[in-house]
Amino acid sequence: MTTAPYNYSYIFKYIIIGDMGVGKSCLLHQFTEKKFMADCPHTIGVEFGTRIIEVSGQKVKLQIWDTAGQERFRAVTRSYYRGAAGALMVYDITRRSTYNHLSSWLTDARNLTNPNTVIILIGNKADLEAQRDVTYEEAKQFAEENGLLFLEASAKTGENVEDAFLEAAKKIYQNIQDGSLDLNAAESGVQHKPTAPQGGRLTGDAQPQKEGCSC
Repeated sequence: MTTAPYNYSYIFKYIIIGDMGVGKSCLLHQFTEKKFMADCPHTIGVEFGTRIIEVSGQKVKLQIWDTAGQERFRAVTRSYYRGAAGALMVYDITRRSTYNHLSSWLTDARNLTNPNTVIILIGNKADLEAQRDVTYEEAKQFAEENGLLFLEASAKTGENVEDAFLEAAKKIYQNIQDGSLDLNAAESGVQHKPTAPQGGRLTGDAQPQKEGCSC
């Protein structure tokens, strides 16, 4: 029986952004449920999921807001950018238009989040190599030019999905440790919680949680 109110030390707020149909919700579902949803309706507004992970020996609860990619929802979803510690910016490697729109998504992310928000670029649907329309090299160059982390992933096979969420968390934690992220700032996107005593620690793997999923 747990004797502490929390079984994690930090909460990191994430947002997932990008064009409609790039697989944002499928990435979230694969991460939280370890399952692929082949058919799911497009997200209306936002969806929400959580999972507890471990970073440098610390339990961290990720609160992940999956935003709609349709233009008509942009005004709604922009309000969720505020206070995000991490942002996953997703495009579809088989649809160049979704890659071409990244500059617009990045502008929103830069303008609406805090300066220390960690942004990771995700090229989704890496399993569809035969249909590739965006090269790994050009996306990597875009990421480097804009100071972004970068991975290609597949929500279908699970390839690099864990790494996408974990790499961002490691960078956020590093920013906390080196003092570049002020935990007292209202918009840091990070909350520090009391650490559970020895008797209240989690055992085994982190238990994923998810409330609904839409692509």
